[in-house]
Amino acid sequence: MAGADFIKTSTGKEGVNATPLVTLVMLRMIRQYEARTGFRVGYKPAGGVSTAKTALDYQVLMKEELGRAWLEPELFRIGASTLLADIERQLEHHVTGRYSAFHRHPIG
Repeated sequence: MAGADFIKTSTGKEGVNATPLVTLVMLRMIRQYEARTGFRVGYKPAGGVSTAKTALDYQVLMKEELGRAWLEPELFRIGASTLLADIERQLEHHVTGRYSAFHRHPIG
């Protein structure tokens, strides 16, 4: 109610960060806030989103709870630096049929 443009699960530095259950609660509050005010608030899961598969899980939650508009960068961002290395590994696997080691990717 204070006027945030985005809410995020945590700093990503805690022991437990983004979880699907916490995300579900936060997304439902975002939906309720939009219904009351007409203002769309973005969401950023931080920490714990380190694989492409997990990122897809969060995208599905966003779309199912809030709709397609919340899949855009203006309303949805993922705070996970290790995710890039996994995406690179997934792309390499798609092209070559093999996964590369994490140490071959500068961010991971």
